Amino acid sequence: MAKYVVKRVLLAIVTIFIITLIAFFTMNAIPGGPFNSEKASSPQVKAALEARYNLDKPLLTQYVIYIKGLLHGDLGISTKTGRDIGETIFESFKVSATIGGMAAVIAIILGIVFGSIAALKRNTIVDRIIVFLSTLCTAVPSFVLATLLLYVFCIKLGWIQVWDANSNNFLLPVISLSMYPMSYITRLTKTSMLDVLGQDYVRTAKAKGVSQRLVIFKHALRNALIPVITYVGPMLASILTGSMVVESIFTLGGLGSKFVTGITNRDYPMIMGTTIFLAILMVVMNLVSDLVYKLVDPRITFD
Repeated sequence: MAKYVVKRVLLAIVTIFIITLIAFFTMNAIPGGPFNSEKASSPQVKAALEARYNLDKPLLTQYVIYIKGLLHGDLGISTKTGRDIGETIFESFKVSATIGGMAAVIAIILGIVFGSIAALKRNTIVDRIIVFLSTLCTAVPSFVLATLLLYVFCIKLGWIQVWDANSNNFLLPVISLSMYPMSYITRLTKTSMLDVLGQDYVRTAKAKGVSQRLVIFKHALRNALIPVITYVGPMLASILTGSMVVESIFTLGGLGSKFVTGITNRDYPMIMGTTIFLAILMVVMNLVSDLVYKLVDPRITFD
């Protein structure tokens, strides 16, 4: 177990290093720069700004400087706001984590419940309704659903104020973010549950007179959750950072919107900081999901 964790941590470090390498050189390969849009900047001012952020140095030198700062926990300074990137990311992440956390909990709980019901009520009207709704929600992108909810409940019905950022009303963003993962988990749980219910040990338990509730929760559902856990790890990482487009639609000011603004403004430190933060979160969630396997099914080995 300890050997496996060490291997995964080392692999995670290598993965993050490769991501920083690709992101940095790809970003700088795009023509232009963060100060090209400054209309009032003279060539002297522009040169001073580039020297301030080490943009006047060779690209490889810039990367080495950035990695040295990253190893000391320094994500750099925004070229547009002058603020520390680390502070901006963690302040924005509070909003994204709140919305993403609620959406993830709703998606996991309802997805498992609906998937289990669909499997137990196979080929009934209940199963058909759940499958239809889950397929529909899977096909509709989150930004389309967010726009529709905003139009109906904010503009047409007027139940929620459109630009009220201080209301802490996260109902519509949470619904927008949770629908797709909930639908996917529903379908995944149903498929896995049907497979488990057909196994010999489940038939044996039923033949011995074990109650249906015990068969479902102790034998069937526990083993059916393994594929769900595989999906939940990366899902948590992506959903906790919030959807970039959804946050922009509802003007939430989360991490996703900061990433979009960074791309628009060619704010290199902000782009790199958010990319690295998301990469670390994704790697950690994958590691956690692998370790949860062992808790759910002790028979799993890491060899």
